[in-house]
Parts: sequence; C-alpha cells; structure tokens
Amino acid sequence: MEPQNKNESFRDSIATIDKEGKRVWIYPKKPSGKLFNLRAYLSYIYLIVFFCLPFIILNGEPMFLLDVLHKKFILFGMIFWPQDFFIFGLGMLIFIVFIALFTVVFGRIFCGWACPQTIFMEMLFRRIEYWIEGDGAHQKELNKAPWNREKIIKKTIKFILFFALSYLIANTLLSYLISFDEVAKMYTEPLKNHLGGLISLLIFTFVFYFVYSYLREQVCLIVCPYGRMQGVLLDKNSVVVAYDYERGEPRHKIKKNEEHGKGDCIDCGLCVKVCPTGIDIRNGTQLECVNCTACIDECNHVMEKINLPKGLIRYASENGIKNKQKLAFTNRMKAYSAVLILLLGIEVFLLSTRSDYDATILRAKGMLYQEQPNNKLSNLYTIKLVNKTRKDLPVVIKVENFNADIQLIGKDLMVKSEAVTEGEFFVILKKNDIKKRKSILEIGIYSNNKKIKTVKTNFLSNISRSK
Repeated sequence: MEPQNKNESFRDSIATIDKEGKRVWIYPKKPSGKLFNLRAYLSYIYLIVFFCLPFIILNGEPMFLLDVLHKKFILFGMIFWPQDFFIFGLGMLIFIVFIALFTVVFGRIFCGWACPQTIFMEMLFRRIEYWIEGDGAHQKELNKAPWNREKIIKKTIKFILFFALSYLIANTLLSYLISFDEVAKMYTEPLKNHLGGLISLLIFTFVFYFVYSYLREQVCLIVCPYGRMQGVLLDKNSVVVAYDYERGEPRHKIKKNEEHGKGDCIDCGLCVKVCPTGIDIRNGTQLECVNCTACIDECNHVMEKINLPKGLIRYASENGIKNKQKLAFTNRMKAYSAVLILLLGIEVFLLSTRSDYDATILRAKGMLYQEQPNNKLSNLYTIKLVNKTRKDLPVVIKVENFNADIQLIGKDLMVKSEAVTEGEFFVILKKNDIKKRKSILEIGIYSNNKKIKTVKTNFLSNISRSK
C-alpha cells in the first residue's frame, strides 16, 4: 500500500520511541464495540480459570501444578515426572507449532485474544486506570498537571490498586509453582520457614507492577519474541487486522454538504488514538500490531455515523484486499497443519500408553558373577523403581524365562506414592540351565499379584560355549 503522506518512517522505527530514543508514552482512547465486548467475555473466562485453577484439588493433589524445584508437573490431574519429560517437551513443541500455524493462517490473533500480557493489561489494569483517571486524553492532562490534591489522591489510589492486583497475580502464579497449600503456609507459619517463597512472591509482585504500570506495550515490542517471529511467519494470505486502502483512499476531511467522491477514510485519526501500541493501521501490518481489534470497532463507529458500510478496517488478508480474493489454504498452511496433526497424534499415543510405573534393572558395576553352593551362579543387580501413582506400591520381582531364585539384599521392596526407591538383589541360576556366557533375563515386576512391568537385563556366567 502507498501511504498517502509518503512518510514511511514507521517502517524503520516504532511509535513508542522518538528520534532521540526516548519513550513516547501512549494514552489510548477507551475502546468499545462488538469485538471489544467479545474479547472481554473471553477474557472473563480466562481470568476465572487462571485464578481458580490452583484451588481445584483432585485426588488430594492440585489439578494443575508446575513444580520445577521438585521436578513434578501435574496437568489436569495427570502427574508427570522427569521420566515423562519427553512427553511434556513434545507437548510444548506442539504448542509452539500450534501458535506458528495460527500465525500463518490468522496472523497475530493469539496476542490480541489469548495472551496473558494483553488480557491483564487491557482487561484489568487499563480498566482500573480508565476508572480512576478517565479516558486517554484525561490521563495525559493529569500527568502534565502539577501535583495538586486531586492528582495525589488519584495516583495514590491507582498505585494501591495496581500493587494489590500485582500481589494477587503473584500469589496465584506461585500457587501454580509450589501449590496453594504451600503458599497458604507462608501466611500461617513463621516466615523464617518460608523465606524462599516470600522472596519469590515479592519479586513476582514488583515485576508484575513494573510491567503493567510502566513497561506495558514495550513487553510486546521488545521483550516478547513472538512479535518479531510474525515477520517471518506472515505471508500475503495470512489474516490480519487490515485497512482496506482500495476503498479508503484517497483520504479526506469530511465537510458539510460535500459530495462523497473520494475514499471512505475521513482521516479522523481515531484508529490511531484508540491503538494501545500507538500505530497507524492505515500504514499496513506492522510489528507493533497485536490484533486487539480496537481500531476495527472505532472505525465501525465512525462509518455508522457517516452512513458508510462498516469494515473499512477489518480482519482480512493482503491479497483479499488487493485482489478481492477469499482466503486460500496455501501449501505453507497445509504443511503446518500436517506437522501439527502428526505431533498431536504422537502426543495422544504417548499419553494413552504412558505407564504409571517405571523400573530400571542394571547389573552391579565392576562385578561379573559369583559362585554359589549346589552348582549355581549368581549376578548382583540394582533396581530403581518409580511410582507415579498416589498409592503405596509393594513390589515382588520374578524371573520369567528361567527357573531362578531371587535373593533381596535388605528389606522387601516398597515404593511409596509419588516416590522413587532403589534396592539390590541377587539372581541365582543353576549352571545346567545356562547355555551361554551372556543370557537375557526377563524380569517381571509384580504388585498385589498383578504384573506392572517387564524388564530385560543380562546375566553373565563362566559358560564360554553352548552345551
């Protein structure tokens, strides 16, 4: 698209930084409209889930937990240990590919409709700001005004509410990481017992306060890599928030009793004033655009007032606007879809076949075999058992493919719930049953008379040839 004013400085600079490199503060106009209301309803669902999920307990455990310190992850009641990390890692890979696929097809819709940064900023903190300080123009005037009684009161109330909300979000996030029960103990037990948790809570609180009171849209422009990824992922068939320059140009200022013979854009500038990142969407898709749709709603309001069709700014593709084409499912989209379906299939298979128990049996290092009475040989083994369930697990081991004796070293094997245990045992075979120097043992692991695992390992002997 050819910008009307021929000024293309937006292509090598961002709206929130001036020529001297200083921050340009954005005071966006309060958005309203059908799309904003739809985003708000979806955000309410998101916020309810976010703030309630840590409190939901299933089988005595939180429904959702990301305990990095203890390497324990619970996703919707399913426990993942380090042994399952490949499944968790694949899930994260699927999530990344999923976002990439949606960016190719739907542009940066994730940022405007599902990103926590956008939802917290626009649906919580920004609304508090509108409620206390007024619309964007009033906020600007207030910041320029001297520190009088009104300004001190408003800024104090805003600080208290922003900090309290940041503190609430920090507590919720910490509940996801260490569980709500552990967070509650910070308030009911001596603080000296929870210094690490308290320090983490304070750090999270100050970080959230800094992000939502000062950093704001700079997170999307500077910190988040996704905005820069979209330049690689988008193509001319991707759906983005777009200005229909074929219909809108040439722009003009509307005048009373003037015949409509120019473009539909009346150059009111409201699409720029309502933008939370300060861009002019009429210049085309830009790095700063988060697809929040505020400009769509604002432009539709203007079109209604001047009796012109809505949709001058809308969700569309560049080819759709230029060539009046419908969205096409390109080879690039097909490739992303195929990869996503394949990964989803693998993830479902791994989850459905995932075992609640893991066992590793290895011959003791540095030892070959031991001569035993009655013409027998033995090998010493170490066993490591992982119990991913919420019940204690008594364990019995048996050799499946030989008539063998098992001699445990120490007490009987018992794995507590969600725990790991190790032990040692001898496997004793008759020499007459051994046919070669290295034999394969199939060891069955039983609990409550039910086989839960079969593990293969080697048995070494002094038999050098087949009998």
